[in-house]
Amino acid sequence: MELNKKSVDDINVKGKRVLCRCDFNVPLKDGKITDENRLVAALPTIKKLIADGGKVILCSHLGKVKTEEDKKTKTLAPVAKRLSELLGQEVKFAADPEVVGPNAKAAVAAMKDGDVVLLENTRFRPEETKNGEAFSKDLASLADVFVNDAFGTAHRSHCSNVGVAEELRKEGKPAVVGYLMQKEIDYLGKAVEDPVRPFVAILGGAKVADKLNVISNLLEKCDTLIIGGGMAYTFIKAQGYSVGKSLCDDSKIDYCKEMMEKAKKLGKKLLLPVDAVIVDDFPDPIDGDVDTEVVDVTAIPDGKEACDIGPKTAEMFANEVASAKTVVWNGPMGVFENPTLAAGTLKVAQALADSDATTIIGGGDSAAAVNQMGLGSKMSHISTGGGASLEFLEGKELPGIAAADEK
Repeated sequence: MELNKKSVDDINVKGKRVLCRCDFNVPLKDGKITDENRLVAALPTIKKLIADGGKVILCSHLGKVKTEEDKKTKTLAPVAKRLSELLGQEVKFAADPEVVGPNAKAAVAAMKDGDVVLLENTRFRPEETKNGEAFSKDLASLADVFVNDAFGTAHRSHCSNVGVAEELRKEGKPAVVGYLMQKEIDYLGKAVEDPVRPFVAILGGAKVADKLNVISNLLEKCDTLIIGGGMAYTFIKAQGYSVGKSLCDDSKIDYCKEMMEKAKKLGKKLLLPVDAVIVDDFPDPIDGDVDTEVVDVTAIPDGKEACDIGPKTAEMFANEVASAKTVVWNGPMGVFENPTLAAGTLKVAQALADSDATTIIGGGDSAAAVNQMGLGSKMSHISTGGGASLEFLEGKELPGIAAADEK
């Protein structure tokens, strides 16, 4: 993937209309934002565009919009209000159900340099997720420059991140990346394309199926691949052991055997759990009380379910991290939402926090786990996109990044 992209530092936006695609897909409860991390993360790019004298037109999606009812609850109006407070200046909200409508056009026409307008949820337009030409053209009609700062949707070809860039390019207008996107490219791109070694990759989470291509691609790139979490038990079963009621994808056993073989052929270390924390039943509620027992992975009893890596495994994984220079981690080691079953994930998170390696957390549950444990600030980079970071680690080209101009 070509990763040398033009950014907001490579262009002059003074007096120009800048359409900036952000990720304002924030959780809302009764019209109130319950977690504003994504808004705060978008500020450096927005402030840069304001300071340079651009006319800043922000756009984003929010959730999935399937029905007319969704449009009542998935409006970006609360985001405009909170952004105004965070920026210390008015963010004018263009409340058009068709996104680019009379309100948006009038607001943009009235803009002075340094003003900010926010468009309505891009998914109010059904063409958005199909990258339909009509909506891409509408968005392009508002802009002289396009800035993409939404890594969370970089793996999707939508109007507001790909189509609009293509429309503007036809007119010779620039499409560049913002600071957040640049940071993702710098960290994830470098880890996959040119890591400082030893490079250790840690994969966890529930399903092998979700990470098939990631496992295969990372084996070619890393020095050590660590596999924990629910997906480890398919590998354990592939080694010929019984895994009781633990998560296991029987259709992927041959694939796991192939991957173990591939690691051997390539001379890579593939580390799997040696012990596990087992319970009678998956905790319900997820943070409820559970009775646990630690057993060797070769001896998981029939009626029991493994829900975390055991202490020997946690120690082994932590030691491997200690000697690494680059670590990429995607997916928890167990049911980290339960305090009793979070020990393995915590031990790995702590090893990353204590390490002087470049440590990259691949979004999603791993980011949630690291932040929940209060270790977020100790990591070099926490990705803002779970799905996008996974596709990056698979070695796929991400349409949202590909659409930006090369340096």
